[in-house]
Amino acid sequence: MSYEMKIVSVDDNAINLLLVETLAQDIGYSVISFESAIKAIEYVHENPVDIVLTDYMMPEMHGIELISQIRKDFHDIPIVMITAVTDNNKLRIDALEAGATEFLNKPLNPPEFKARLTSLINLRNAQLMLQSRALHLETEVNKAVCLVEARERETLNVLSRVAEYKDPNTAGHINRVASYSAVILRALGGNIYDQEILFHAAPLHDVGKIGIPDHILLKPGKYTEEEFEIMKKHTVIGYEMVKEASSPYLRMGGEIALTHHEKFNGMGYPYGLKTEQIPLAGRILAVADVFDALTSKRPYKDKWDIKDALDLLQAERGRHFDPRLVDIFMDNLEDVYTIYSAQRHSQIDFHAYFNHGERSASFE
Repeated sequence: MSYEMKIVSVDDNAINLLLVETLAQDIGYSVISFESAIKAIEYVHENPVDIVLTDYMMPEMHGIELISQIRKDFHDIPIVMITAVTDNNKLRIDALEAGATEFLNKPLNPPEFKARLTSLINLRNAQLMLQSRALHLETEVNKAVCLVEARERETLNVLSRVAEYKDPNTAGHINRVASYSAVILRALGGNIYDQEILFHAAPLHDVGKIGIPDHILLKPGKYTEEEFEIMKKHTVIGYEMVKEASSPYLRMGGEIALTHHEKFNGMGYPYGLKTEQIPLAGRILAVADVFDALTSKRPYKDKWDIKDALDLLQAERGRHFDPRLVDIFMDNLEDVYTIYSAQRHSQIDFHAYFNHGERSASFE
């Protein structure tokens, strides 16, 4: 292996240090020597080191304390205790408990020293090779996970567009609703992982519409009472489609599909849930969905002015909508306007627009 081993030797006696350096050079390795244990510890913490050789009796601190200090942060570096105290079993036990890998007795026996050092170098090489393989494996696993996630998001995108193609009048609606929802959750304090799940799950809110007959779904006028009852079923249909899924995106999508028409005052559908009986994702989608529906042209209505749509959100605080979420939406109108303008022409990419944090706990 071409890697150059970094060996540190610690001893308050300069002659002992010179001997270690000479013996190591005889087998092709250089040694960095320290007469000060404190300076040696500082060096180990500031530089990559592969092997440490330390004396036991030193004025600033004894070798066991030095080993303990190094072991706090470096658990796998081979450390050799070199001592003239050969008949003290407690010393050896204390050194082993502190983290010593090997013992050598003074005066050093050159052939034994060279053999032991060679053995430790081979051990360290094996450790580094395993670390390299583990890092490579971790990299490959991360690549595979990213690929699976990308394919899952691609599948989600296709599935969510089923409802959009069934009802072409809602083109672009699912993308805007997803973006508005992520804005609300971000402002609410949701971590980036939760935001991403919500962003990719939100477009499934109307996927159940594929089970609604076209003559009702595409009707340009007002629904009859019977037609409206049929239309309400798209919430349950969407949930039933994905309720058995293991994917967090699909599970969240099913929850959203089922609850995004519930109202904060309990007057929504399909189950008449109220306040926090409605999952947070459903409450967020209610705000995002209604705002976008109002500000979009549909066969049965003209597009509302943004101010009028915002006024309605305010008027329905505590009735249709969770008042806290309406307030958050109003406090983030700059992002709302950006999404409203941008997605009239193109879809916002989540990682370009929202990715500004780290993954942590799951959505609650």
